[in-house]
Amino acid sequence: MNNTLYINEFGVVCPLGLGKEQVAESLFSGQRTGLVSRSDLLVDGDVYVGEVQADLPSVSGFAKHFQTRNNQLALAAFEQISAKLTTLRSHIPANRIGVIVGTSTSGIAEGENAMQYQKLHGQFPENYHYQQQEMSNLAEFIAQVADVSGPYLTISTACSSSAKSFVTASEWIAAGIVDAVIVGGVDSLCQMTINGFSALESTSAGVCQPFSASRDGINIGEAGALAIVSKQPDGFQVWGGESSDAHHMSAPDPTGLGAVTSIRNALAAANISSTQIDYVNLHGTATVKNDLMESGAVAEVFGTDMPASSTKSLTGHCLGAAGALEAIFCCIALSQQQLPIHVWDAKPDDNIAQLNWVDSTNYQQTVNYCLSNSFAFGGNNVSLIIGKHNG
Repeated sequence: MNNTLYINEFGVVCPLGLGKEQVAESLFSGQRTGLVSRSDLLVDGDVYVGEVQADLPSVSGFAKHFQTRNNQLALAAFEQISAKLTTLRSHIPANRIGVIVGTSTSGIAEGENAMQYQKLHGQFPENYHYQQQEMSNLAEFIAQVADVSGPYLTISTACSSSAKSFVTASEWIAAGIVDAVIVGGVDSLCQMTINGFSALESTSAGVCQPFSASRDGINIGEAGALAIVSKQPDGFQVWGGESSDAHHMSAPDPTGLGAVTSIRNALAAANISSTQIDYVNLHGTATVKNDLMESGAVAEVFGTDMPASSTKSLTGHCLGAAGALEAIFCCIALSQQQLPIHVWDAKPDDNIAQLNWVDSTNYQQTVNYCLSNSFAFGGNNVSLIIGKHNG
């Protein structure tokens, strides 16, 4: 069975900018200006986060429960794929187009603001609705905006959520449920996630340094990343592999077994060998344990000559949106035949596998296949392979 899907179009907004052109320019120049210090998110002190600074479209004309920053990010990404969706609608009925997206925050920030208002005034503000923070809100909103009537689903498996949307879309299409799916993920900054990661002692005191000897944790980020996938051979090829090692609620399996399994499952799905991969976009969170595990897993499958980088040093960790965002970075790398540089303090950790970090000497490459890793709490692992379609 041919399980190849195609990314027919994609839209993106993140700390690197709005739209594929602006994002590409910032990505390849290693811009870190989207990482900013905020004093209003952490209970005690300042924290660096990846913040979207672009002007976002208004959602004031939608129902109250759709009026969230999360949905503003979603709408900004959707507007970039709407023309392609209109073209697809000319031969695919609305009920044969589904929506599968990932998030971990939904409209939690609006709920946090509403709780503060309620403490001061004894009632919730007029613009608050409890459904703003439901996980299902994102998929329902995108289905309404897109005017499609196929099934819609929000996945919330932490940091693998939007990577998993590509795999689930492949399963839906293979099962004959739909013919095309809007996939991706959206996450917005909120106090709950930032204070939660801080409680786990996983947030960085400054700007994150993936795979560095001085790494001390992540910067949380926000983003919207959406794509249209179908069997129509137009755009970039995509395959996915999954695993679930269930080693620990929040810590990765130090042996890297789950990561290795998801990578090998992706290679099997694409029916290619490890030697055909030209670049690995690492999960690369800059936590001590994740980077130790992932570097070993990548070295086990690919050796240490594989060009690799973590783009979270540019965007922060965008949680439920990270997998789709980094898959889009791979699409951009394939289209421009250029790799994202590994931006860090260049202090190697002798305790981890030393990979072939992309820098100013090797960023221009012939790129046919990229692999992107997303590893989540509970050992929920997804690896996506993005291929250049030459048809």
